[in-house]
Amino acid sequence: MKTYRIALLPGDGIGRDVTEAAKAVLEKAAARNGFSLATTSYPWSCDYYLENGSMMPDNGIETLRSFDAILLGAVGWPRKVPDSVSLHGLLLPIRKAFVQYANIRPHRLLPGVQGPLRSENFDILCIRENTEGEYSGAGGRVHQGTDSEVAVETSIFTRQGVERILRFGFEQARARRGKLASVTKSNAQRYSMVFWYEITQRLSADYPDVEVTSYHIDAMAARMVMAPESLDVVVASNLFGDILTDLGAAIQGGLGFAASANINPDRSAPSMFEPVHGSAPDIAHLGIANPIAAIWSGAMMLEHLGEMGAAGKVMAAIEATTARGIGASPGRDKTDAITASVLSALD
Repeated sequence: MKTYRIALLPGDGIGRDVTEAAKAVLEKAAARNGFSLATTSYPWSCDYYLENGSMMPDNGIETLRSFDAILLGAVGWPRKVPDSVSLHGLLLPIRKAFVQYANIRPHRLLPGVQGPLRSENFDILCIRENTEGEYSGAGGRVHQGTDSEVAVETSIFTRQGVERILRFGFEQARARRGKLASVTKSNAQRYSMVFWYEITQRLSADYPDVEVTSYHIDAMAARMVMAPESLDVVVASNLFGDILTDLGAAIQGGLGFAASANINPDRSAPSMFEPVHGSAPDIAHLGIANPIAAIWSGAMMLEHLGEMGAAGKVMAAIEATTARGIGASPGRDKTDAITASVLSALD
């Protein structure tokens, strides 16, 4: 029996509950499909930071490197630790160290889920550049606390970084419906976004079977609301992709359905899978967090590991659950009840 080593990072707030739910579903799917998951959980979180002065130990990256994949719950608890500390102390270092440059977020309505739009027939795959751009962390502040204070945040776009995420987007579009939307703000950002646009146009010659359209970020936000069914694969920079995928979560019924994957495409290091919803401190420990996004992220993990049959069965179990109305409306069903329904549907 093949065994995959999975690192669990439950993190903060509802991350702990939804990770436990996903673990139960994935382990059952594995057992039903002839492989196993050997999981190791790490307590790296805001509580860990308060006790140790860091979000993870100095050898955290090397500890994770030996795993086949990482399943993360949620990171952040602003009342305890500033978001800028928790994000730059755990999530971003993992993405960058393991070259997880492709952030994949699917947006579609599950059966039984009612979204806020008139349109229901959409299936959008957002591809977000994940390691540079606006979240590069380059910059600084001087003269802090004075009237002369200056803050500088520098976005870094490399040819390698832009080209590889665009190629990844083209390949995804080629495998789906053959349409790629590339997002910029090239009319206002004269250097980085014109650079992105020019590389998009140059690469399009290598993919004559893919229909390429360039959109400004504001126009894309409007299109995702007014005509989401017209979109197939959307590729965007780190910041633009982050914003658009929260909009994508909204139109698919809420953050409780928003799954994601941080992919290292050449598999030289582990990839990481996580729900988009965050730690939700306001509902932590109430037992009402929707675990579907975490379970869906787990299905994406199984697919990445090559266990296509198990991944498909997990997705079918999720869809069977929401089709029955369980987990389909935010806050209505308990975490345990949704998890039990998905587990039952696996049978």
